[in-house]
Amino acid sequence: MVKGQKVVCTNDSFTAVIRAIYKQLPVKGNTYTIREVFLGREKVVKGGDSATVGLLLTELVNPPDPFHAGQQELGFSSERFAPLEEVPAEEAEGELAGVGTGDGEQDGEYWKN
Repeated sequence: MVKGQKVVCTNDSFTAVIRAIYKQLPVKGNTYTIREVFLGREKVVKGGDSATVGLLLTELVNPPDPFHAGQQELGFSSERFAPLEEVPAEEAEGELAGVGTGDGEQDGEYWKN
């Protein structure tokens, strides 16, 4: 998962503690845009010792993590989301570099049978 990528929420089951400290939560089946990808704690507890890939989403903004020294915004585990087939515009441009330049094929001869 990368910044700018569209993802769909696949798991919107949250504990009461999470519902209390977050302002906005994703909803299963809704599509979101990745604003940031980061390495975070698997559980929102002081001294959480297992890491996970976390996501911040453009459509949802939450308060700072009360247990993060840098006051990073509370994010979500990437495991709650599935990527859509779309690729962010800047990556798509890179993949299309050289397309339509001919590369030795004249007048669309490549597609003729």
